[in-house]
Amino acid sequence: MPALTNRKRVLVTGGAGFLGSHLCERLLAAGNDVLCVDNFFTGSRDNVLHLLDNPHFELMRHDVTFPLYVEVDEVYNLACPASPIHYQHDPVQTTKTSVHGAINMLGLAKRVGARIMQASTSEVYGDPAVHPQPEEYWGNVNTIGPRACYDEGKRCAETLFFDYHRQHRLDIKVIRIFNTYGPRMHPNDGRVVSNFIIQALKGEPITIYGDGQQTRSFCYVDDLIEGFLRFMDTPAGVTGPINLGNPGEFTMLELAEKVVRLTRSASTIEHKPLPQDDPKQRRPDIAKARALLDWEPAVPLDEGLERTIAYFRGRFFG
Repeated sequence: MPALTNRKRVLVTGGAGFLGSHLCERLLAAGNDVLCVDNFFTGSRDNVLHLLDNPHFELMRHDVTFPLYVEVDEVYNLACPASPIHYQHDPVQTTKTSVHGAINMLGLAKRVGARIMQASTSEVYGDPAVHPQPEEYWGNVNTIGPRACYDEGKRCAETLFFDYHRQHRLDIKVIRIFNTYGPRMHPNDGRVVSNFIIQALKGEPITIYGDGQQTRSFCYVDDLIEGFLRFMDTPAGVTGPINLGNPGEFTMLELAEKVVRLTRSASTIEHKPLPQDDPKQRRPDIAKARALLDWEPAVPLDEGLERTIAYFRGRFFG
């Protein structure tokens, strides 16, 4: 008779996306059965193609705005377009994905008694008036602007998670993700790292919005996924929200110059008007992650950019 194992069955929504595919890999490597759910709006089968032959991996096409009936031990709710180009393409659907998706996944977790993690975002802080942003900061969000479908959708999802925790004693974890980059980023997602790399590899002008002095903090994907797994393993009652990101802060001009240098590109810098409600600065306070998870980013920006450039060069310019 075969031996019984402690193998967990883990659901990853948005599992064929940039972050989700890396998470699926790590969960499989840790000895779990993984159910990857995605509607392929921004995710891609190519991101998980190398996992399809693994007998412990299952891929399902499904939209989280509809209920899902499966038996699982843990849920990572990552489903939602996360770049302005994609989430503004169909803003009503973006809000529905955040809100209805959270309701459906919370309902599933409640039904089967699963622990559930919400991939929230630094966008809940809006254009912050406090810098760096601690988890206690309530944010500065335009509720009716073009980014609100994502910002407010994610804020509402956090509300739902904590109400399910208080009302139904559901075992929840809420992570606020700051800018993350790495291999498998969508090449046309409009995010600054992928934009700059694609433009540099093509030899096109690097597009900077405004004067380029606005700042962002960039966390390499491997560091972020490590934070996910550590947080999911904390005791019940450790709910977050908790910031995960890199506290190193760089201006857009500094990032553009790094990308041009690392790609050995002849690209020049081109300035365009700043989009509405674009945050001027964004940097996480990660004191809680350091204390609770013994976690902080380990991959320096130059090293992470080199790996990401190598991916884009091999995937799209090989």
